[in-house]
Amino acid sequence: MFDVMIIGGGPSGLSAALVLGRARRSVLVIDNEQARNFVVQSSHGFLTRDAISPKELRHLAKKELKKYKTVQFCQGTARNLQQSHSNFLVEVGNLEFSAKKVIVASGLKEQLPNINGLKDLYGKYVFSCPYCDGWEFRDQKLTVIGNGNKLIEYVKLIRQWSKEIVLLTGGPRTFTSKDYEELTHRRIPIMEEEISGFSRERNDLQITLSNGVVITCDAAFLLKTNAIQHLILPEQLQVKLKKNGSYETSLHGQTIQKGLYIIGDAAKRFTGLVGAASEGYEAGVHVNKELVDEEW
Repeated sequence: MFDVMIIGGGPSGLSAALVLGRARRSVLVIDNEQARNFVVQSSHGFLTRDAISPKELRHLAKKELKKYKTVQFCQGTARNLQQSHSNFLVEVGNLEFSAKKVIVASGLKEQLPNINGLKDLYGKYVFSCPYCDGWEFRDQKLTVIGNGNKLIEYVKLIRQWSKEIVLLTGGPRTFTSKDYEELTHRRIPIMEEEISGFSRERNDLQITLSNGVVITCDAAFLLKTNAIQHLILPEQLQVKLKKNGSYETSLHGQTIQKGLYIIGDAAKRFTGLVGAASEGYEAGVHVNKELVDEEW
């Protein structure tokens, strides 16, 4: 029996493990090494670790955690989350683990459009987060891919890094006439043909449209990656998804099930490295306080 099981070994889960391990809590971190950000070459925005690769960040974090005998690791995919009396049970392969508390920090996974070449180039030359990858392509030729009522705000954001933008809607535009006027007023080309493929030629990203036109740029930013929950374990305990695909939580990541917490992208859709680590710290402190009160 562990004090806490943490499902997910990213910045939020490992940060929670560090706090709880140092609080002398027995902790089990379950992770399947299939992180959402493993497709990118470097991560940004984390002080002292800017431009580190996601895998190296995890390696360093786990190396630090190994100093604490209170923290253990299990590689695999957590399945079948159940509540038995006041404790939780989780299956990993043929193993079963129990704990007083569970923190789900399993994040999201992308469901990219089924377009030839996109999956291979995503994270290298096609991105979704300008705060993560915009700096490296500042003042270069960028293509924005998206449609709908949220597009205008995304384009405004991307223009902070480069004014040289082409907009691909992937089909007939669905944003308002007002948004169209704002975009054309700023001389942003808009192309409504479907996208048939992505490729890398020499030093350029090439995006081929259904009419045969090829857009050449340095990088592309995708409004929607259709990300979904990496794991659906909380639903097994009646924790509902909100309309945006994140789980319903309250303060500190608490759910309707006492002792079950959800943090990071699984709860907020996007937190970034620093935000995720912060949520892990906060949840770890609160979970320890809850255990302290129960043991008093």
